[in-house]
Amino acid sequence: MTAEPQTRVLPAGPAAIDTAAECLAAGGLVAFPTETVYGLGADATHGEAVARLYAAKGRPAFNPLISHIPDAAAGRRLALFNADAERLAAAFWPGPLTLVLPKRPDCPVSSLALAGLDTIALRVPAHRTATALLTAFGKPVVAPSANRSGHVSPTLAAHVLADLRGRIDLILDDGPCRVGVESTVVALIDEPTLLRPGGLARTAIEAALGRPLKDAAAHIDEEAPLAPGMLASHYAPNAKLRLNAAAPRPGEALLAFGRAPDFTGTTFNLSPRGDLVEAAANLFSQLRALDAVGAAAVAVMPVPNEGLGEAINDRLARAAAPRP
Repeated sequence: MTAEPQTRVLPAGPAAIDTAAECLAAGGLVAFPTETVYGLGADATHGEAVARLYAAKGRPAFNPLISHIPDAAAGRRLALFNADAERLAAAFWPGPLTLVLPKRPDCPVSSLALAGLDTIALRVPAHRTATALLTAFGKPVVAPSANRSGHVSPTLAAHVLADLRGRIDLILDDGPCRVGVESTVVALIDEPTLLRPGGLARTAIEAALGRPLKDAAAHIDEEAPLAPGMLASHYAPNAKLRLNAAAPRPGEALLAFGRAPDFTGTTFNLSPRGDLVEAAANLFSQLRALDAVGAAAVAVMPVPNEGLGEAINDRLARAAAPRP
């Protein structure tokens, strides 16, 4: 695929669904309608496809993305469902409700899509085209709103094309979206907590649960959320990071980018070829790998602060910041 693909617009239908599924399988970006807004889809298990999605949207930071699935059975293969999750899934899926749940140890969704967290955000959209595409593709699809970051969310294929022409591969056009606002996000990690109001009313969720939702508003940090735009929680390694290092000091492991200095100690390279898409895809998994080998201190080589490099450096800076 080229760096800037020609964006095709196809009327939704069986042939177009097959084309879109093939595009996703090849690591491409496909915009498709849901009942809420048009989503920009990428294979959730393909780290470099997810990185290209961030680049296409121009997202300023690596926030966790919602994985879209065709039904609750697919969700149970990715996450641990408790009684509250089963209750809400039975009541509101398919529909405009996203559940944030503990991921399964063998969850195949990329670390970049999860922003390095041990939780996963799941939704089953209530839209014929979305369901058909997810079923045909057979794997979870991350799909934030199909617009440039900070722009108005799209409810028509024309909105998507105006924002993302030349930045994505394909748009499935199936007319206007019915709900028009993003999904409601509820975390089921501890007590059920409302992370984002949206297309499903809080009162309906509370009625299904039989008790009030906790309010996360007091704990919101837009820069490091548990779900899109929400809670202050993000992955940081146990090791102490030293940024913009030319070479490791004694006792340090090395997190390299591009050509690494001669070094016989523990080394991980975000991208030996100096590719920011590859580096973004590897960021969280390599931070976890450094923890797994017991690195206490890590020298981090400079990463260009352009394109996806800005978001990579943002997360590295947060990971290096002093912690209580």
